[in-house]
Amino acid sequence: MFERFLGRSGFGAAKAEHPLAVPRELRRIVDQLPAGDAFRALDEIVGWLESALNSGEFPGNRLYEALSQLDDAAQPHLRRLAREYLQSARLTHGEERRLWTTIHGFWTALAAGYERCLQAVRAGNRGGEALKAALPGLCARLISALGGVLKWEQFHYTPSAGALWQRLGAALLAAEADGVATRAVPLRGGRGMTSAQQEYVGIVAVQAVSTDSLLPLEIELAERLAAHFQAGFVFSAAAEHDSVYWVDLAQAQPPLRLARMPQQALPTQRFFKPAAGHAGIAALLHDLERGGDLPPEINLGAHYSAGALVPVLRHLAAHLAPVPPQRRHGRHGVKQRAAVVNGLASACLACGGHLTGGAGGVPMESWVVDNISRGGFGATLNTLPGEWLAIGALIAFQPEGSSGWQLGIVRRCQRLGEALAHVGIETLALRATAVELRARAASGYAAVAGMAALLIDEGNAPGELRALLPVASFDLREILEYTLDGRLQVLIPVELVERGTDYDLARFRMAVPA
Repeated sequence: MFERFLGRSGFGAAKAEHPLAVPRELRRIVDQLPAGDAFRALDEIVGWLESALNSGEFPGNRLYEALSQLDDAAQPHLRRLAREYLQSARLTHGEERRLWTTIHGFWTALAAGYERCLQAVRAGNRGGEALKAALPGLCARLISALGGVLKWEQFHYTPSAGALWQRLGAALLAAEADGVATRAVPLRGGRGMTSAQQEYVGIVAVQAVSTDSLLPLEIELAERLAAHFQAGFVFSAAAEHDSVYWVDLAQAQPPLRLARMPQQALPTQRFFKPAAGHAGIAALLHDLERGGDLPPEINLGAHYSAGALVPVLRHLAAHLAPVPPQRRHGRHGVKQRAAVVNGLASACLACGGHLTGGAGGVPMESWVVDNISRGGFGATLNTLPGEWLAIGALIAFQPEGSSGWQLGIVRRCQRLGEALAHVGIETLALRATAVELRARAASGYAAVAGMAALLIDEGNAPGELRALLPVASFDLREILEYTLDGRLQVLIPVELVERGTDYDLARFRMAVPA
């Protein structure tokens, strides 16, 4: 790629400059990016970023100009590919991996380039002095790019590396040292203003809300909602009585919950509290739960229903509260194997007794449970399962030595490597009954198709039960019935509790057959 543009620029081998360092060639490169092919355009941009990083001679001011122009040019393509990644239900594993690798690679290369510019400013070398005036924008862009790396790692449930937080802290410290940490600079594409500190605080807020229990789209919505209420957050060098998180900008560690004060007070420590931001989140949640509309000034990048936003707002309101949620049940270390099958269809077979003595053609996995509590368990997986493993996935599991199958939902997931992960499972039921539900026909002679379902009769209000149905089959207007032990039972729909990838979890009131 570099050689092709060297020839076009007319430079000799001895005096050749990188094309991105030549304003005319830089403009041509940006203008000739394929407008109608987001993936190809971003792939080309990543190639140019990597070539710039591999170039030894590149004045800091010219490198920053090239990076910022490529950064701006990439944004519409990034938004298009991110929408495809987050909202498409039909991505294959290969397509998902291709999109993730390209976008993560973009933010990684961009951040490394901005860090080289910051090093040039500190060193005062060729181009570094000329770049000093751009330091407020440089630090804001660098922190934003590192935040992009962090977010896409969160989409893959990869724990945030301490080194990444040390790089974020170094960028903010550089801005503070020059007195420009809070200086407003234009956002990419002229969409509002930001600052180095504002970018950093937004990343801290999202880190504080336990993204390992959110789906990727929910992580994106949490970030945008937190950004809207960020003006109400307080980030300071002094701890206050209601500070809930703290971070040391010089250390390789993420923000920590302020359960107690740090052992030693240091000038690089910063303290975070949601303050008025939490009140704004709680007020919006209250409005949406009561049928209100999303205010037009909140930019989420697309239109989302209240049903999609309310769970995210509840999560934000809980984790950004003055007193963050505490663990409800004590956790105990164990080492126990459990057989696991995934999905509603397999769970119906398991709970119906059709997997006894073998998997019956159903893929079955063996997990090692390493901790348990009254509410669920944690397990380390030495081999990553298929594409089904995601937040909200339904499993049926049978602990070693047990004869019965239990139900659980994946609530947390952390990838610990290419073939290693840790999951947190909420126990949904210690037992369930497999039945065939039918919509109650207006006429007793009508033929009505049935659907496999699981009934849960524990942990319910009096006169109610919960049922797991095929996804999108719950209807408040539809009475269901089933036969158990020769007796007809009738279920009156009450509420949809949760919708997963292949199931609806709903509440029903039991009624006496007419």
